[in-house]
Formats: sequence, structure tokens, C-alpha cells
Amino acid sequence: MSTLNQQGDPMPEPISRGAELLDRLRAALTRYVILPTEEAADAVTLWIAATHAQPAWAHAPRLVIRAPEKRCGKSRLLDVVEATCHEPFITVNSSSAAVYRSISDDPPTMLVDEADTIFGPKADGNEDLRGLLNAGHQRNRPAKRYDAATNRVESIPTFCMAALAGIGAMPDTIEDRAVVVRMRRRSPGETVAPYRHRRDRPPLRQLAAELSTWLRADLATLEAAEPPMPVEDRAADTWEPLVAVADYAGGHWPDRARAAVLALTAEADDAGQPSPRVRLLADCRTAFRTDTALPTATLLERLKADPEAPWADYGPNGLTPMKLGVLLREYDIRSSTIRFPLPVGQAKGYQRIDFTDAWTRYCPDPADAEQGALIPLERGSRPGRTTLNIAGQAQ
Repeated sequence: MSTLNQQGDPMPEPISRGAELLDRLRAALTRYVILPTEEAADAVTLWIAATHAQPAWAHAPRLVIRAPEKRCGKSRLLDVVEATCHEPFITVNSSSAAVYRSISDDPPTMLVDEADTIFGPKADGNEDLRGLLNAGHQRNRPAKRYDAATNRVESIPTFCMAALAGIGAMPDTIEDRAVVVRMRRRSPGETVAPYRHRRDRPPLRQLAAELSTWLRADLATLEAAEPPMPVEDRAADTWEPLVAVADYAGGHWPDRARAAVLALTAEADDAGQPSPRVRLLADCRTAFRTDTALPTATLLERLKADPEAPWADYGPNGLTPMKLGVLLREYDIRSSTIRFPLPVGQAKGYQRIDFTDAWTRYCPDPADAEQGALIPLERGSRPGRTTLNIAGQAQ
């Protein structure tokens, strides 16, 4: 029930300490950095806060700060993250052994600038760090190392939250487990306050201490939290710590958190690049048009005819029948001998019905509902089975 003031008007509800701290953290972020959207600013705010309660989480979401070019603010954002997160550990020039040995049951927050040193063409020798970043998203995924001195196998923890900044996309194995923020250069009308490490970092570290005191006062409640999530599966695993912090803070933050989840996951879906196999499935659907079966040669011809598709340059001679078969076999799609109308006659080919299950599961398209009106062939024959004609009748 709202309290009334002397004029009889309802008074605003007092803001909680947690919501006030998150507001201050967000204000600090947007003072020094132009974030691409309001939702991105909310997401980074909650990610930083979540680092202070890592012992409570089952998953350690990554924060990917990426940009198309230099001078987009990614390093400055990483500076502010470093100043406000829990126990920042910068991995520049750190050996793999040093990084692994720095992770404990209460891990630091790993920060990586210029992440191409781990994932890009200059990444030779960083296999251990890549493995840690891939495995450390979930608890109980330790690295195993043999210690010759003690003749024992050691289990080394990998679980820790990590922020990575770099130009271009990170590997799918990272971005699929991350809150992804796509930075961009400031426009002429956008201004930020200059960040000076000696002057500005100490008050930000004080804010970090206040966040830690607030969140660590009740880690058991955070650990037991099961906040309603607007997304599912791995996205829910990644965003759950952020939403749990928002719900714990109260105020406007629960709504802002869920709006950020929906906005950034939708952005990731729109910008994500499918794997080569999924791209092939989708391109095969386009190549089939309204045909119920295609000779392998015709399917390949149509695939390679798209100038924006990779199939004409897939290998020295482009996509071949053998490579096509290898890629599709993972989805239990195989060529069969089919009798087509003349002048093709009997030839190896693919039937549309053999693709429909994979299309539904891996690259659903609303147009599939319209394709249901087509009369498909029966399941295609396999080598050594009865040959089918274009009408699906045994020969």
C-alpha cells in the first residue's frame, strides 16, 4: 500500500540499496563509454555486478566486447569493467599455467583485450587458454594435468567469468555462451568524459567494494534463485546470473534485465553466422525450389550458382558430390538412385522428403508450411536398394 504525502498524493517507493548501486554503476559506465543501446548498457551493468557473486552461479557468462574497427571504445569499456568488477585478472602476456593457477573456488574475473592473440591467426601456442575459456562457462569442468613430480593427475578449476574485447566476431563456442556487445565509433554529436586511470579508478574500485558487500551478504539466496527467464537452453544458462542480480536488486531492474535479454539475444540471432552444414541445409532448400527430387549434378549446379554462397569455392574445385554427401550424411541425408524424366534418366540424386526433418530442426522457415502442400516422394532408396522413379514408384 503506497504512502501518501501531505497533499494526499502517493509517494514513490523507496529505492533499494541494490537498485541504487546498479544505477550508480550504470551511470559510471555511460559517463565514460557510449554503449550501442540502452539494453547493452543494462546488460554490461548486470554482468559486472554478477562477477561479485561468482560463488553463487552455476554458469559463468562471458562478456564479448567486439567492434568492426579500431577506436570504437572497446578498450575503454574494458577499462571501466576492470575498475568495477570482482578481482580483475588481465591475461595479457600471462602464461597458461599462471592463468590456470589463478582460478580458485572464488575465482577472479578474467579480462582479455585484443582477443585475436587467443582466437585469431596469431593464436599459436594458446590452445590451453582457448580450452579454459570454452570449458570455464560451467562448473565442474576441470582441466586434467599430469604432474610428473608427484606422479599424480591434478584437477584444475576452469570456472570463472571472463570479458574479451577484440575486433570482429569471436568463435561460436565463445559467443554462444556470452553477452555480446557490438561497439561502434562515436558519432560527431556523442561525447563522453575522459577516463584517467589515476583519478577515476579509485572511486570506481570503491563502488566495486560496495557491490561486493551487498551481493556477498546473501550468497545463499542468490545461489538458490531460479528467476523466470524469457529465453531457454544455453541462453538461459548464460543470462540467469544477470537476471538473478536484477531480481535481487528490485526496483526497475527486473524489467530492464529481461528487456536486455530479449534485445541482445535477438540481435545475436540476427547477426549469427550458421555453421557450414546448416548453411548448406538452408541453401539446399532454396535450390530445390518446388522440385520433389533433384539429380546430384543439378543440386550442385544450383548451389554453386549463388554468387554469395561459399559452394563454388568450397575446396580447389568447389563443392563436389563426395563432399556434399559427407556434409549431408551428418543429418542422415543420403543420395539414392532415382529415375528422372528424359533426358536425365536414371541418376544419383536427392529427394526433398529426406531433407524435411533436418530443415525443421536446424533451419526452420515459415515457408515450410507452404511446402507441405507439395506431394513428396517416398523415402529415397539407398545404395543396394530398389531404384525409384520420379513418382516414387519401384522400378
